[in-house]
Amino acid sequence: MSALEDLTGSGTRQVSEMSDERIRSQIETLLKNGLDTETMPRADTHEQVLEITKRLHESDGSLESKLVISGFTLDKIDHGGIEQECQTCMYYLVHRKYCELPELDLPVEPKWSCRLWRI
Repeated sequence: MSALEDLTGSGTRQVSEMSDERIRSQIETLLKNGLDTETMPRADTHEQVLEITKRLHESDGSLESKLVISGFTLDKIDHGGIEQECQTCMYYLVHRKYCELPELDLPVEPKWSCRLWRI
């Protein structure tokens, strides 16, 4: 594949997927090594969503800050009788395994969860 094909064709997608996998692995390592995230309270109200997203905007934008503030977990959270996992969130892109919430904008795994989960 030429350099031009790599920039304009399917090669771009492959590079993106490799980067996504690298970031997913980094997230998993951080969480498995005990990164303490704010899993509660969940963002049940519009006001709570605004508060959390405001904190994300005001943060340094690092991966660690995003994970802590948004309350990432490696396992689903059962809250209010609903299993809240990435794969059932409205921001989840199934074919890319990606959270498209602008404040997060991260590759994720289907069974992970965060407190900004939305149906």
